[in-house]
Amino acid sequence: MPCRRPALSILLTAIAATVVLLPWAIHGIPGENQRRAGSTETRMSQQTLTGVGAGVTIREVTQSTPFSLVALTAADLTGTTARVRAKRPDASWGPWYKAETEETGGPSEHGDHGPRGTEPVFVGRTTDVQIAITRPATAGAPAPANSTAGAPNSGANLGYIPMDAEKPLGQDVNAVLITPPRAPADVTWSPPTAVQAPGQPPNIITRAQWDADEAMRCGNPIYNNGIRAAVVHHTAGSNDYSPEDSAAIVRSIYMYHTQMLGWCDIGYNALVDKYGQVFEGRFGGITRAVEGTHTGGFNKSTFGVSMIGDFDTVPPTLPQINAVGRLLGWRLAMDGVNPKGTVRLTSEGGPFTFYPAGTTVTLPTIFAHRDTGNTDCPGNAGYAALNEIRDIAARFNQPVGPAALAESLRGGAIYDRWQQAGGMTGSLGAPTTPETAGDGPTRYVRFTRGAIYWSPETAAAPVVGAIYDAWAGQGFERGPLGLPTSAEISEPEWIVQNFQHGTLNFDRQTSAVMRVIDGVALQLPPPSPDGPPVQLERFSPPVKP
Repeated sequence: MPCRRPALSILLTAIAATVVLLPWAIHGIPGENQRRAGSTETRMSQQTLTGVGAGVTIREVTQSTPFSLVALTAADLTGTTARVRAKRPDASWGPWYKAETEETGGPSEHGDHGPRGTEPVFVGRTTDVQIAITRPATAGAPAPANSTAGAPNSGANLGYIPMDAEKPLGQDVNAVLITPPRAPADVTWSPPTAVQAPGQPPNIITRAQWDADEAMRCGNPIYNNGIRAAVVHHTAGSNDYSPEDSAAIVRSIYMYHTQMLGWCDIGYNALVDKYGQVFEGRFGGITRAVEGTHTGGFNKSTFGVSMIGDFDTVPPTLPQINAVGRLLGWRLAMDGVNPKGTVRLTSEGGPFTFYPAGTTVTLPTIFAHRDTGNTDCPGNAGYAALNEIRDIAARFNQPVGPAALAESLRGGAIYDRWQQAGGMTGSLGAPTTPETAGDGPTRYVRFTRGAIYWSPETAAAPVVGAIYDAWAGQGFERGPLGLPTSAEISEPEWIVQNFQHGTLNFDRQTSAVMRVIDGVALQLPPPSPDGPPVQLERFSPPVKP
């Protein structure tokens, strides 16, 4: 098992304060040399919730410094469930998000203890949250006076006790508040916008790129003898985050796993956000069989990937599913694993799996956390997406077909214009390339009978047939005509199409094409028998992490 650093905060037997700001997050104590709001470092604080016994207890936690992620820790959270909701800027309360219990690596790492922390829940930027905690009768205390019999969203009187940062309180369950830095305006990567060539891995944002503080790690990675299967997780929490938030969420999970739970690194081998951005997780090399701490009893020889978000009722996004599928197809191919096959794994046991130690289990080579653990992870909708993820992984080395290309265009202006033209059965036919960068901000997609070009200035316009061939012969968008600004316009003797700097006119009787720029007409030569020149393609080159 990975080297375990002593957990600095989960037992806290002698701390009697509502707020404890951790020394690795700031210098000093609240009010003394606290970092400014514009800090580029992730910060973590803690508030202790008292009187959390059997039944449902609801507490409100407030902090003057805004935070975005919330987690709970205690000496033992066995049988405990929790939900968190945040106060919005208009003072209303947002939806409840489930905080799923975290787990450690295996028997040698957690001993006989159950879960001591939950996953950090992303709630968006706020200063106030309500936390609903449900504990079993074995929690060691009678049901508190403010317990409620209903669920947090049942509409009953919440009866929460506001936390007062000025009064020292006893210890029971600790609320951990994490403040990621505000995202910089100039991020160094962009969400993927197109499908990729066969065998090309997704672009992977390295630990250095998402700014992992390597000083927080402890020990050396443990390497297994190859990867035999992959496990799919979700982080839970709000799905309402921007592409620029994702790296900060990953940094926050990393800090929480290492500094609060006492692990030596982030638990997952990789994380994928809803925009399809893939983040390198655990240190040691994503191409190597690094043992993580993501699936109790089944961490050996498995690759853990976590989808950022909650997918209990909302399915993962298409870019997320595609990225997870391609990531696993690429990673499993290194060890010759069939993404649609099965594998026999032997459980190491422990409190985080329902399979006793020594039990050999037959599982899909891509399985879900819930298949071996006492959890709903990756949510019902996330679980339902596993077959699609397996299909994408299995097609990793296969040529991209028209259906996959068309799906990759969905949601863009070119896709909408193609649908207006009839889609697959329309005048343009099926797509033959992904959306590709042209000159400057130009984007285009080629189809079996033409292309659609888009720019912020011209919007999306199709070019087909003889006019397309003639325009291509002029140098496409880099030629004297520039980009198309209309579709074809039918007239009795001509078919006309407008461009930024002129028109092309197809003579119905002679099939000749006339170019008109600034009132000067020029008949263009017939197209080459070899076809039009090849567009200067700008596909992203394969990236080897």
